Amino acid sequence: MLGWDINSLNQTNQSGNRRISSSLRQRAWIEISASAIRRNVKALRHILAPQTQLMAVVKADAYGHGAVSVAEIALEAGAKGLAVATLQEGIQLREAGINAPILVLGACHTPGEFEAIAHWQLQPTLCNPQQASLCAETVTALGQSLSVHLNLDTGMSRLGTPWHQAVEFVQQVKNSRSLQIASIYSHFATADDRDRTIVDLQHHRFQDAIAQLQAHNIPIPRLHIANSAATIMDSAFHYDWVRVGLALYGLYPAPHLQSLLPLQPAMQVKARITQVKVIPPGTGISYGYKYMSDREMQIAVVGIGYADGIPRNLSNQLQVLLRGQIIQQIGAITMDQLMLDVSHLPHVQPGEVVTLIGQDGAISISADHWADSLGTISWEILCGFKHRLPRIMSD
Repeated sequence: MLGWDINSLNQTNQSGNRRISSSLRQRAWIEISASAIRRNVKALRHILAPQTQLMAVVKADAYGHGAVSVAEIALEAGAKGLAVATLQEGIQLREAGINAPILVLGACHTPGEFEAIAHWQLQPTLCNPQQASLCAETVTALGQSLSVHLNLDTGMSRLGTPWHQAVEFVQQVKNSRSLQIASIYSHFATADDRDRTIVDLQHHRFQDAIAQLQAHNIPIPRLHIANSAATIMDSAFHYDWVRVGLALYGLYPAPHLQSLLPLQPAMQVKARITQVKVIPPGTGISYGYKYMSDREMQIAVVGIGYADGIPRNLSNQLQVLLRGQIIQQIGAITMDQLMLDVSHLPHVQPGEVVTLIGQDGAISISADHWADSLGTISWEILCGFKHRLPRIMSD
């Protein structure tokens, strides 16, 4: 098993919901809303044609949300397949008893990897003729057959065979008795941009590759090219499957897509205040004295830091929520703790809960806010939360 075992961290109450033990919950944790994931799946399925199926992308521990739990919820809500990045991620899901089709998006390059793929009944991505040959030889030697997905590079310049070589590549795999082509797919590089020039070019290349296969009387398997952004943007990209990651977790790949689909963020990051103190004017706070008090201040120490995934570069920029109000973080964020200016709040006590990402009252802070401050993307923020933060699944 990879990472932490949520069952070893959680207890179960009478209604069947997992809850963290009080001793672990004292410091910091991440709450995941199962109902939000269900609603997001429902919203996504609503915009798909009946023949288009939803593939839930649960790589990188479901973008930090907990792969096994999210996979189970997404499948129950109507997803028909899963996608992971690595062999180990696929094995984790199989060991948890998940039997749905699992596409491994990353490339495998050794006989041992393909043997494990076959043993665990995963579905690998084949990116080039050499890899396809090794996969076929390995599976044939095992006396088994294997469903595979073929990746065409239409302009991402990452994994995949160039789209204009699709006929030769597909024909090679089709001629192997031990391999069955489950799908042909590609990946957009700029689907979250307003300018559709590159997206339309890639789509045209994908269509051209399919037309060439048809011209050579090669049967066309299932097709997919849409990520979250393309799924939301245009039904012309839906084909037989859509591969949805970020939108599954309630975030939008770009602001201009927000009006097209209602989504609800599934993750909240919370921590408890561990100490409250009053400091005089001219007092340095935290490492390097990057913040000096200009007045008598009441500060609260919170038990969460960069070892949990709170970016240190947010020091003196981070805002959190407490009692339904926006609170400013001050001083350098440290490995395990950060400090807040709570001078304007009366009677702040250790044990009070601070929301770093999520909603408190009428105010919310999202991973997008952090990403904008850091000049990065929300994907990186979600994937950055460490596993020493327990994931707590709520209904």
